[in-house]
Amino acid sequence: MRNLGQELRVAILGCGFWSRFQIPAWLELPNVRCLAVCDWSAERAEATARRFQIPRFYRDASDLMANEKADVVDIITSPDTHRDLVLLAASHRTPVICQKPMAGDFATAKEMVRVCRDAGVPFFVHENWRWQRPIRGLKGVLESGEIGRPFRARIDFNTSFPVFKNQPFLRELDELIVMDLGSHILDVARFLFGEAQNVYCLLERIHPDIRGEDVATILLRMRDGTAVACNLSFASRSEIERFPETYFFVEAERGSVTLGPDFWIRVITENGTRIRQYLSPVYSWADPNYALVQASIVECHRNLRQGLEQQGKAETTAEDNLRTMELVFASYRSAQTGDVVHIQTSLDWPNSQPIGLAD
Repeated sequence: MRNLGQELRVAILGCGFWSRFQIPAWLELPNVRCLAVCDWSAERAEATARRFQIPRFYRDASDLMANEKADVVDIITSPDTHRDLVLLAASHRTPVICQKPMAGDFATAKEMVRVCRDAGVPFFVHENWRWQRPIRGLKGVLESGEIGRPFRARIDFNTSFPVFKNQPFLRELDELIVMDLGSHILDVARFLFGEAQNVYCLLERIHPDIRGEDVATILLRMRDGTAVACNLSFASRSEIERFPETYFFVEAERGSVTLGPDFWIRVITENGTRIRQYLSPVYSWADPNYALVQASIVECHRNLRQGLEQQGKAETTAEDNLRTMELVFASYRSAQTGDVVHIQTSLDWPNSQPIGLAD
């Protein structure tokens, strides 16, 4: 078993928008070294290596894997490349972290998990949304039992922030907001309320110059009976165009809890009302519009490292993330058919033990 104090050597595949934040987030952790970066654009790979003082860069991921002795590979590329890169890492017996969404279809996601499992290779999904400090605070309220068992909840992420400016490829996706943002929100719904048994979804396209949907309304019935409504939009108008927060309202048997603007959590019970603000660290490398989200990347990295080194449980293993992807694809199926979709949760390894780095 590796010691948590040992140096962790990370190789980066993908030098696009999010790599500018994933890489410095790794460097916030003690004893982490980025060995090399890779991107199909040599110019972009070289610029990224220079920006973060990383010694080597590559255009071909196979060359990087053949020449570098990384403890883990962090894949920060578009979903259509994830399968081949994850399987490449597995063929080298190198632990791998993959950006969300894991894959563009459920069969491919299951294949990726199966190949890594059979090879004994740790496989994680970089799902950072649940690591936002206000969301962890909300989880703490629910776990405390103060408001009793939840019976209804609402999760809102509605914005006019120009997401297509930073990530123009989003305009070309046939499946947009549920795949891109919904993979975050549905994972948070599972994190807070457990597994879902039914999904119903409505989709809309408001922007005229995109291919996929930019508005989604998803209703989940969780296994314990809680009804969770997820409202997602890239087309909502607001007075201030900024990257918004995720808002929550949870009703329970003995009270309610709200996570509202500026990270304030309000708990109401028969004993009165209390409020607390959950502020996140602000890092020098973070984009102010994304500061909340980017601070959560550090905590996600920290947790995944603990899982890699068997010093704790990594929350977002690829096997766990299959359940989130099942909800993503069930949402699209519901929107297409107009039916409520029942979640089978018939995954291959529902109770598997975590795999860590070799000694």
